[in-house]
Amino acid sequence: MSTTILEMKDITKTFPGVKALSNVSFQVAEGDIHCLVGENGAGKSTLMKVLSGVYPSGSYSGEILFNGTLQDFKHISDSEQAGIAIIYQELALIPEMTVYENILLGHEIHRGFRIDWNETIRKADEMLKKVRLNVNPATKIKDLGIGKQQLVEIAKALSRNVKLLILDEPTAALNEDDCENLLKLMDGLRKEGVTCVLISHKLKEVIKIADKVTVLRDGQTVCTLDAHRGEVSEAALIKHMVGRDIEDIYPKRNHIRSGETVLEVAHWNAQVPGAQKAVLTDINFKVQKGEIVGFAGLMGSGRTELARSLFGNPDGYKLTGEMRFKGLKTRFQNPREAIRAGLAYATEDRKGNGLILIQDVKQNITLANLQEITKNGVLDSNAEIKLANEYKGALNIKAASVEQIVFNLSGGNQQKVSVAKWLFVKPDLMILDEPTRGIDVGAKFEIYTIMNKLVEEGMSIIMISSELSEVLGMSDRIYIIASGRIAGELSIGEATQEKIMQMATSY
Repeated sequence: MSTTILEMKDITKTFPGVKALSNVSFQVAEGDIHCLVGENGAGKSTLMKVLSGVYPSGSYSGEILFNGTLQDFKHISDSEQAGIAIIYQELALIPEMTVYENILLGHEIHRGFRIDWNETIRKADEMLKKVRLNVNPATKIKDLGIGKQQLVEIAKALSRNVKLLILDEPTAALNEDDCENLLKLMDGLRKEGVTCVLISHKLKEVIKIADKVTVLRDGQTVCTLDAHRGEVSEAALIKHMVGRDIEDIYPKRNHIRSGETVLEVAHWNAQVPGAQKAVLTDINFKVQKGEIVGFAGLMGSGRTELARSLFGNPDGYKLTGEMRFKGLKTRFQNPREAIRAGLAYATEDRKGNGLILIQDVKQNITLANLQEITKNGVLDSNAEIKLANEYKGALNIKAASVEQIVFNLSGGNQQKVSVAKWLFVKPDLMILDEPTRGIDVGAKFEIYTIMNKLVEEGMSIIMISSELSEVLGMSDRIYIIASGRIAGELSIGEATQEKIMQMATSY
């Protein structure tokens, strides 16, 4: 019988107006990969912040036992000293510092009163080998891709002799190859005796890697399922997470197009001023009224760069080629022009570019279309509240009220606010860049349903997604981008994951 390394008993955590956790109990066996799943706002990240000391003892009720000892973590450093490390979705690395400086930050190896840099670099290199990351320890973090940065975070945790490693949505921003690499690494750590708690919305990876899965819903423990007993399946997880069966995560829709072209792009090229290499080369595609056009490709293939070049070119690329929007030849000089013309863009980076985190829900929802609720130059506060509440209900945004600060929402609910902001613009064409990244399965279904409703009403959607199942499940047609070029176009009837990947790696 496995030894219990962690036990959390009757944990209750309350924020003003919201009970985030209510008598949650959670047990993890030593050497297991224990997954924690639930809808956004279910309490997963809050529970782990209680465990790691982000929310110190005294700010919650209940008990934490680690290695059989009752714990009283008042700071993150207390949990780290006990052997607990947590890696968040937003990585805590310093971009301008080197890999070895980040790995041993605060734990540098000293000789007397001085840092022994040679030994520090040697130790960092040892940790990099442990996570199978072949990079020069002197490389700056800013020069690494997100997948390699994730591995540096894990190397950093392992350098502290971690006994329990918590990973909060570690694969949310990774491509499929990096996801697979990370899962293999976790499996290797399990074999070495490191216990892991994985928070993830990607049910397929949960099913693939988990020994046990605990489901939270509305701040309460629903159940714990044992994978070795055959209790873990996608249907079972969805049912426990959302409290109902979802027969098909992709709601049905008739793939009917009007034949009217809303956007046509021909021989479109983008280049960074002064750079020789093109960002985009000879891009040709079109979008018809009332259809969802999927854009697939590997991370860095040029999907987001294409979207931003069309949406007012905020990155200042040197552009050539032709763009026709609603029948008119045009090129938007800035995002404001694009919005006024009826083109919206929901960015993949909701925290950096999509939302103002220090403002509340209603302010973020109405931000891009304030003239709609302004009379004689004065904002109609009642209209703003009414409208924001309508979107809050329609998208099932879990917030105490529309006056809650967006920073305090879960990642998935922040994403819903970002989508609501652009729905309020009422565009003719909406570009959704990774629209369901970091969103749970129930919320995904809601957003997919909204997307279907919008196209049935005549809107067109460009959907950029790294999840091939999502591209296949929601698109009418699919364009595949590789190395800044259109590598191919597939109708939904002929598209498969294998064909998409073949094209995505063709350049």
